[in-house]
Amino acid sequence: MTTVRLPLFPLNSVLFPGLVLPLNIFEERYRAMMRELLKTPEDEPRRFAVVAIRDGYEVAQTEPGLPDPTTTLERGPAAGFGTDPLKAFHKVGCIADAATVRERADGTFEVLATGTNRVRLLSVEASGPFLTAELEPLSEEPGDEAGALAEGVLRSFRQYQKRLAGARERSLTTGAELPDEPGVVSYLVAAAMMLDTPTKQRLLQAPDTASRLRDELKLLRAETAILRTLPSLPASELTRGPTSLN
Repeated sequence: MTTVRLPLFPLNSVLFPGLVLPLNIFEERYRAMMRELLKTPEDEPRRFAVVAIRDGYEVAQTEPGLPDPTTTLERGPAAGFGTDPLKAFHKVGCIADAATVRERADGTFEVLATGTNRVRLLSVEASGPFLTAELEPLSEEPGDEAGALAEGVLRSFRQYQKRLAGARERSLTTGAELPDEPGVVSYLVAAAMMLDTPTKQRLLQAPDTASRLRDELKLLRAETAILRTLPSLPASELTRGPTSLN
């Protein structure tokens, strides 16, 4: 089994291959990570792994708060993730390639990264200034009837977009052409749907593309049916996730 060790960036969201991840880095543990990435030669990828948090906090507490204002604050790379960080994270994540790492005058960073490949989390090391993880790369198998399923998902996704735009009482302004490669379709739709983190995580770790597409087809039909009954929804950009607070 081939493994790789990379810096680990836990988030309260799921990153999919091919999707863009903007980050605003201000915590020292992640600033240290970015300083280390900047040592990588410009002609080599600046890679780190993103995993969704199962139990813990993306941003460590910086001052005492409720319910106990005298609580001793956690420090260090594993702050907010308990005594065994491995248990705090979902076991399948995604490698991110940081195309842009810009340090601001105050020492914080603005980062723009793109998801590349899925990985399985094997172990977490917290002895340095930031978390690192041993990771096993995961292959993406097409599965049975991935092409036909992708066509069905795209049709359902367009209906979902229209219903969502109608429920938000606004017109559908995107005119971008959607891809037709099954794997790309499966990840784009997974990222674009308004789903909770556990559901997105389930889609990320699907055993193959066809399984992910089948799951998405069920989700799209269910969500579209729900949208038919809703008069309006809070405004939210369909294909844009929130920038991490870190």
